[in-house]
Amino acid sequence: MTTQKILSPYTFPRTGITVPNRAVLAAMTNKQSHADGSLSEDELSWLSARAAGGFGIVTTCAAHVSPDGQGWEGELGVFDDALLPGLTRLADALRSGGAVSLVQIFHGGVRAPSRLTGQQPFSASAFKLDAEGFEAPREATVEDIERTISAFAAAARRCAEAGFDGVEIHGAHGYLITQFLGTVSNTRTDEWGGSLENRARFVRRILTATREATPDDFLIGVRFSPEVSDQGVELDDALTLATWLAADGVDFLHVSNWDSFKPPEKHPDSEKLLTTWIREAIGPETPLIATGGVWTPAEAEQVLEHGADLVGLARAAIGNASWPREAARADWEPARPPYTPEHLRDAALGEAMLEYMRRWPGFVTDGR
Repeated sequence: MTTQKILSPYTFPRTGITVPNRAVLAAMTNKQSHADGSLSEDELSWLSARAAGGFGIVTTCAAHVSPDGQGWEGELGVFDDALLPGLTRLADALRSGGAVSLVQIFHGGVRAPSRLTGQQPFSASAFKLDAEGFEAPREATVEDIERTISAFAAAARRCAEAGFDGVEIHGAHGYLITQFLGTVSNTRTDEWGGSLENRARFVRRILTATREATPDDFLIGVRFSPEVSDQGVELDDALTLATWLAADGVDFLHVSNWDSFKPPEKHPDSEKLLTTWIREAIGPETPLIATGGVWTPAEAEQVLEHGADLVGLARAAIGNASWPREAARADWEPARPPYTPEHLRDAALGEAMLEYMRRWPGFVTDGR
């Protein structure tokens, strides 16, 4: 198996933006921003090193579109024009490194804790989950919904003004958009709940609003999880949603598989893997990024064969800042955990991100 395709260019059809290769740095929490949401030197270094390392697309961590949407400490913000200087500096650095740049924009919903926001979190509905530290949300008012849609659009406008090539709307991993999509987390009976059409209205309105707020050549994609069982997101609904977003003119879909080499939970014996399910649902025209469990160039090639146009790398990119450049070597194998702290510092992780990585079992050695 060769690595030719993963290292080949790709052009997004609507905008004409061409990426030098199909390796995507997927959005990852790094906890390195300042408390006010502004860019830090450590976060700039972490992302710039991946652009310099050859990633065709570099995506920021999830960045909250409003103060009530912050999900964790050290989170990048895109909720105020006062943050534009740092955002512009980051966009300039990623462009200088040769990467196409995306900001992942999101709202935490129930996962925006009051200890950070100073208020009870809101979600599609009031609901409970049996999860450690779960803070029961209130049901979003219609005003909350409309205000948040506008906040996504304003955040996208800021990202365009700062010089980024696009945004990725974060509809995966159980955050607010997922909470609207799920039948457990969304029990509303108005136009924002009930049928899938109503539950999908929130993300589709966000897509439309961000498109209206940004230039024609600005990329707008949506990342989604095909299955989130505890919130009631199932594969069949995710497939339908994907077709709707494709019809709405999304510039790319990004399927978050967790493990790209396992079949869907609902079809455990299926020979088709999740990426193929999505590709067959949306057809050949809509650009598709797939992320989950990819470490080696050979595995990336497999995901492209499953139907992806581009492949997201997450954990593999933490310890291998120059993954795309190294992948050109036929005998190359990426370094794998456990990583020494020295290795991760050399890979441009700051101390806050390094401490966060220590929470992942087996990821960092004990050496300080």
